[in-house]
Amino acid sequence: MSTDAPLTTTSYALLGLLGVRPWTTYELTRQMDRSLGRIWPRAQSKLYEEPKKLVRHGLARAEKETVGRRPRTVYSITPDGRRALAEWLGHPGAGPVLESEQLLQVFFADSGSTSDTLATLRAARAWAVERNADNLATARDYAAGRAAFPERAAQTMVVGRFLTEYYRLVANWADWAGHIVECWPDQPRDAEADPAEMAETLRRADWSRTPPDDCEPAPARPAPGTV
Repeated sequence: MSTDAPLTTTSYALLGLLGVRPWTTYELTRQMDRSLGRIWPRAQSKLYEEPKKLVRHGLARAEKETVGRRPRTVYSITPDGRRALAEWLGHPGAGPVLESEQLLQVFFADSGSTSDTLATLRAARAWAVERNADNLATARDYAAGRAAFPERAAQTMVVGRFLTEYYRLVANWADWAGHIVECWPDQPRDAEADPAEMAETLRRADWSRTPPDDCEPAPARPAPGTV
């Protein structure tokens, strides 16, 4: 195997796409954005180099083709690539990393105004609704049998449920937080925490003490802002 730069999670993400079918570099970057951009966003400039790295490692092969007068390179996975992908899947990866400018702004709301915070919360909800639109469209495509890769419905459903709950969480939290902040004075630094809401936050934070012990679906828990 090559002593080239080590493989990254992005390398394995592209290797996973090659495990589905061969792609050109352009198709890989589009598919990366379309299907993985919500869970592993990466700049296109970085993605164009990754297939070449996989080839240097012997995990993918590159074949030149001509479409009309235009040449293109098609990448496909090698047997070594499939083994490397399977090995990577055998080691649980790192958990999510939350990065939200809106949450950061709410955290430091006491240096701004209540109206600014309310605007941020409205933007957070709008973000969740916008992101969920694509998520909903994909779910409908799978339900109607017109998805691009119907044979991968089981895997897509599991990840899709996470995204569905995540976007709904953000929207419900923004609604709940909006009701709280609407009662703040004009200067957030003068706001006081509601004891009942503090107690409810503590109760919700204690959810991990009783995890489900079998394969039955865990009972749905109301999201913040719901009954």
